[in-house]
Amino acid sequence: AGKTFVITGTLSGMSRKEAEDMITALSGKVSSSVSKKTSYLIAGEDPGSKYNKALELKVNILSEEQFKQLLET
Repeated sequence: AGKTFVITGTLSGMSRKEAEDMITALSGKVSSSVSKKTSYLIAGEDPGSKYNKALELKVNILSEEQFKQLLET
C-alpha cells in the first residue's frame, strides 16, 4: 500500500494489465515513468531505458518472480 510501481519489458507469467490490477488492488500506484518517487521497477524481458533510469536513480528493481513474492507477503 502506498508504493509506486513502474513496469518495463515483457512479463512472461502475466499481462501488464494483470500486474497493474494486482498493484492497485493492494492500494499501490502504477506510473508510466521512473522518477525519484518510484518505489519499485518491475523488470521483465528486454527492459529498455526505464531500467537504466531506475539504476541511475537507485530505485529498487524487481524481477517478475520477486514481484510475485512481494505480492504474497
